[in-house]
Amino acid sequence: MSMLPQMFFGYFASAIVVLSLLVITRKNPVHSVMWMLLLFFHIASMYLFLNAEFIAAIQVIVYAGAILVLFLFVVLLLNLKEELQADRFIGTWPAGLLVSAAIFVSLAAALQKFVPGPKGNFTIDLIQRVTHTKVLGQVLYTEYLFPFEIASLVLLIAVIGAIVLAKKRMRSH
Repeated sequence: MSMLPQMFFGYFASAIVVLSLLVITRKNPVHSVMWMLLLFFHIASMYLFLNAEFIAAIQVIVYAGAILVLFLFVVLLLNLKEELQADRFIGTWPAGLLVSAAIFVSLAAALQKFVPGPKGNFTIDLIQRVTHTKVLGQVLYTEYLFPFEIASLVLLIAVIGAIVLAKKRMRSH
């Protein structure tokens, strides 16, 4: 049996962890956004490795394409001269590290006792025969139609609120 798939998985898993740390530890927000772009591509590659082509495409289109561009615009619109000169870590970082370690330990302990739920109706053979996209759409629009519609209404309300706020600002100037 070949070790190549395990090596690829190990690379993607470790690269995702390292890139996540780079995103949150860079002082310059533009650099953080660029590291995040690389992170999103590695996550999409992990999805490809797991034979989830549709999710990988959505990862690239939605996150690397839309969300990241939005982050970049917000970062570029902000006045960052003061932020770049300020200290990155304040004096309470040991307490923050202690709280983070406690949360990590409690989460690890909770996951040790995790019992997976019942298996679904879709076997690997069925998903490969029908394709991931069709199975995902079938489940989304049958079993999870109501939560899907609620999520779309929440997003619609957010868009309408953003338009109303932008209109008020334009009238006041």
